[in-house]
Order: sequence, then structure tokens, then C-alpha cells
Amino acid sequence: MPRRALIALACLTMLACQQNATGYVIAAAGPWKQGYGQMNRLGIELAIAEINASGGIDGRRLEVVFRDDEGDGETAAKIAQEFVANLNISAVVGHVNSGAMVAAARIYDGRLAALATTATSPDLTGVSPWVFRVISSDSANGIDLARFAARLGAQRAAILYENNAYGRGLTDAFRRSFPGEIISIDPISDAGDQDFEPFVSYYKRTAPEIVFVAGTEASGMTLLREAKRQSLTARFLGGDGWTGIVADANAAEGVYVGAPFTDADTRPEVRRFVDAFLAKYERVPDGNAALAYDATMVIARALAKQGASRPRVREFLADLRARSALPGVTGPIAFHANGDPVGKSFVMTRVRRGALVPETQK
Repeated sequence: MPRRALIALACLTMLACQQNATGYVIAAAGPWKQGYGQMNRLGIELAIAEINASGGIDGRRLEVVFRDDEGDGETAAKIAQEFVANLNISAVVGHVNSGAMVAAARIYDGRLAALATTATSPDLTGVSPWVFRVISSDSANGIDLARFAARLGAQRAAILYENNAYGRGLTDAFRRSFPGEIISIDPISDAGDQDFEPFVSYYKRTAPEIVFVAGTEASGMTLLREAKRQSLTARFLGGDGWTGIVADANAAEGVYVGAPFTDADTRPEVRRFVDAFLAKYERVPDGNAALAYDATMVIARALAKQGASRPRVREFLADLRARSALPGVTGPIAFHANGDPVGKSFVMTRVRRGALVPETQK
């Protein structure tokens, strides 16, 4: 880095530390009006509440600046510019969506560390030494899902995908890894108002053994309701974007979901997190909430160790390797040099009576 840039960055850091004298400030961005975005926000808020209830960080409160990026790349980039310009902000939790995070990463590069929660696009791998994530890449997730579909005995699969960074990335990895025949690959909207009647009718005629969907809960629940209406017998499989389909237990019953977290995990830290979430919000946390909670706690640990300095927060995250991994409700948290998490993978689950239950079939 040129000497002039180093001096400027040092000045910014000093000013940020001065302005943060009464407390620490982080930022968070995501599509808060969407179900999965709301769960992300609840996970962040629970972490903040627990930190402050226990005395904050070095006796100083931790505050968060929330912005709604609507899952849109252009909006996310503008919000990222706002976060960078606000010298009180030491780090960012988020963004939530892949497209939003990819767009924002270019703004954060060299200026502000960001720890993405549920952004899984392979395009994020190595995009910036200032960008990290707590969820595994779609390159790995798609392979896990394809292998699981094959273990279920599926030889013919149909694919639906939301036409965005998340849907395309997960679909590509699944398609390349599935050993059977792919009978169709079709893009769908990420909204919940699409007419899925033609797709379901087609599947009734062509009889794929499994329908893999790389999408989120809004489109997923609409599709599953139509499949139930037409009594489609094909099995459905979704990735982490489908953890929220449990909200419609009737339509989602029996659906397979590759999830980064399950509330059925018996580890003590998971039980404590689930109980705290239930007590505060009267609802069960999903993977979105758990990942956002973990990301917030990691940033808080960085602030406690390194202070409000942006470069030192980034340095703390970059130094988290397998040997120094931090405990999390989604598992140990450490990062490869490219910003991807070490050792993270999906838990294969199945919807049973409105809950994601670990699937034992191999």
C-alpha cells in the first residue's frame, strides 16, 4: 500500500477510535422485510442484547446501525459507501444475500471488514482480504446436496433456480456433481407470486425422482403448495435458502433441506442459544438467525481483543485459523486465507411437523 494511503488510513483509524470513546459501533445490512432477512436481524439483535447485558465490551455498550439493502446489489453498494464513510463504524455484519455482498465487497475492500452471514456465492471466495463469511460456499454446498440426492436413490432430477447469484451458483455446483440425469433446468422468480402450475404439471408427466430447488422461502412455499394441490409424488430438496419453509408445515412436510444449523442439535451452546431465542422472540431460530448470531459474536470478540481500529479488526478475522477457531452455535469459526470458513458443511434435514429434523438416511 502506498505511504500516502497508509497515512490516510491511520488518520481514519485514529478518528474512529476517538469517536467511539463512549461505545463500540458496528453496522448490519440485509433484506429485513424478507423472512430470512428478519431471522438474520433477530440473530444479530439477540447477540447485541446478550453482550450488553453482560457489561458490553470493556464496559462499553455495543451498538449496531441497521440498513435495509433489499437484497439488491446496487442498494447494497450505496449502503456500503455509507458505512465506510461513517468513521464510528468498526466492522459490518453482513450482507445477507450473495448478490448484495458481492456488490458491497468492492466498496469495503481496503477500508472496512465485513463478515457475511448467509451469502454463499462462489464469487465471494477471495474477492477481498477485508471480506469473510461464516457459511460455506455454494461450490461445496451444491456438491453435498447432489451427493445426498444420489444417496436417496434419485437417478433423474429436475432443477428450479432463482435467477440470481445464489440460485445460479448453487445450481451449477449441483448440476456438475449429480451423477444421474438432469431432465430440466428452469429459472424462477424470487417472489412468492409466480404460477408454478406449469412446472408441477410437467413433473407429473416426466416423473423426476427429485426436484432440486436453489431458491428462498417465498418462492419455495408457493411451489410446494402447488405440488401438494396436484399431489405430486416427487421428493423436493432445497439448500439453506429453504430453511424458512417450515413456516408452512403442511406444504413442507417431508421436504429435504440442506441446512447450516438445526435447532435439534444437542450441543450445550446450541441448547442455550435456542432457549434464549425462544425466550426473547417466542419462535424457534433457524440457520439464518444462528449464522447472524455467530457473526456478531465474532465481530464482538475482535473488538474486545483489538479495539475499534478497522485494520486491526480485519487482522483479527484474518488470523482466525483452525488452530485458533472461535466456538459458535453453527460450529467452530475460522477462516481460510480466501475468507471462506474452515470446515463448515450442511446438515441434511427433513421437515417433520414444522421442524427441521436431522436426516439419518445415508
